[in-house]
Amino acid sequence: MRSTLLGFALFGTLLADAENKPNIILVMADDLGWGDVGFNGNTLIKTPNLDKMASEGIRFTRFYSASAVCSPTRASILTGRNPSRMGVFNANVGILRPEEITLPELLKETGYITAHFGKWHLGSLTASENDANRGKPGNTREYNPPMFHGYDECFVTESKVPTWDPMKKPLKKATANGWPYLKPAELFAPYGTHYWDIKGNKITENLEGDDSRVIMDRVIPFIDHSVKKEAPFLAVVWFHAPHLPCVAGPKYVEMYKNEDTMMQNYAGCITALDEQIGRLRTHLARLKIDKQTILFFCSDNGPEKNTPGSSGMFRDRKRSLHEGGIRVPSLILWPQKVPKPFVSDIACFTSDYLPTIVDILKISSQKLKYHLDGQSLLPIIEQKAFVRRNPIGFTYQNQIALSDSIFKMYSKPGEYELYNLKEDPFEKNNLAAQKSDIIQKMKTKYEYFYLDLEKSFLGKEYGTLSFNRMKQEWKGIFETNKEAAE
Repeated sequence: MRSTLLGFALFGTLLADAENKPNIILVMADDLGWGDVGFNGNTLIKTPNLDKMASEGIRFTRFYSASAVCSPTRASILTGRNPSRMGVFNANVGILRPEEITLPELLKETGYITAHFGKWHLGSLTASENDANRGKPGNTREYNPPMFHGYDECFVTESKVPTWDPMKKPLKKATANGWPYLKPAELFAPYGTHYWDIKGNKITENLEGDDSRVIMDRVIPFIDHSVKKEAPFLAVVWFHAPHLPCVAGPKYVEMYKNEDTMMQNYAGCITALDEQIGRLRTHLARLKIDKQTILFFCSDNGPEKNTPGSSGMFRDRKRSLHEGGIRVPSLILWPQKVPKPFVSDIACFTSDYLPTIVDILKISSQKLKYHLDGQSLLPIIEQKAFVRRNPIGFTYQNQIALSDSIFKMYSKPGEYELYNLKEDPFEKNNLAAQKSDIIQKMKTKYEYFYLDLEKSFLGKEYGTLSFNRMKQEWKGIFETNKEAAE
């Protein structure tokens, strides 16, 4: 009888641990447009597993990437902060500063095993050889691998790779956009971007075929290892698809054989990614940990301009702070807390991930020493009232934007635009002339926000070690706009 009672007590403890410390998986696609998935209305590209996930969890119709390009968005996810605070102004610009408090660091302190898979893009992974965009002998200034940021394991590339046979490119027919998949005995050259582990070793095995599958082949054993150790885990899974160069394997090309080569590759690599989402979910269910695992999904920005990618009916694409460049597909699945699906039209963004997870885990606010731009989405998950404390601010190159629950201000040098996104989500009717009072209020809010970003960049919160190391200049976008407007 005593052993039975002990068994019930242990089972109760495991249930409590699973609820208080759920497993967390952050999945992100690369350059996937809002309209590239079935759950947002695409009827050509096959995404059955993501569509199933959308039908079972929370689908966000107004979710934003923190920037219109990838590196800044990635920095926002891991810190909960605007990427300009740490100088990640653009792709391949700046690093995730070691002084920043990151999600894996916070979770590791609470007993999580942490790992990062796929794209990194927040600094180089070697200073001893040529690799990808920034890795080269002697470039210690930008050397900034995941092991500096609280990860126990990783399987990462610095930046993009082909979405099929990721380490190879054909000697002929290779273009920036992609190419037909390599045939047996076809001559190829190294692509020039490598996969690395947490110790800085180059990975050379199991790197052929679909890149999303190559990544998931590392995620699955990590999950198994964590379950065996009876430890909760954080898995950050940043796929490369459908970032150029897009290459689809024979199975996926056949699915889209009636389309042109570019669409075959583009749609094919998205369907291949979707297949791995299904594989992941099947494995979680097999291990009986699916209900106590939170699965997040989004894209890092809108679709690239010279691809068949779709931003739906939203205006513009990647590199634009109009909706099509930053409004991205987004889902959260957590069966334990969200037993029934629903749709949220509340404005949210990637900087919200960290404060949401911190709130779920009840991590002390004292550990969050620096200002967070994101806000916990736990009230939305629990279907309670949610009010965003501050509008969402964006900066990218010569553009700025500020978005609240109704209005969005967009600006580039010499002009301001204002849109009511509730009535005009596709930004067709510029209200700046009619509502100059709202423009002025939003300009004032943005100026305060922008000055605060600059103070963080200059070292207000944790000193100037990284600022001095990187030797970056502050991007005075707002000042340029203000001067031009006056």
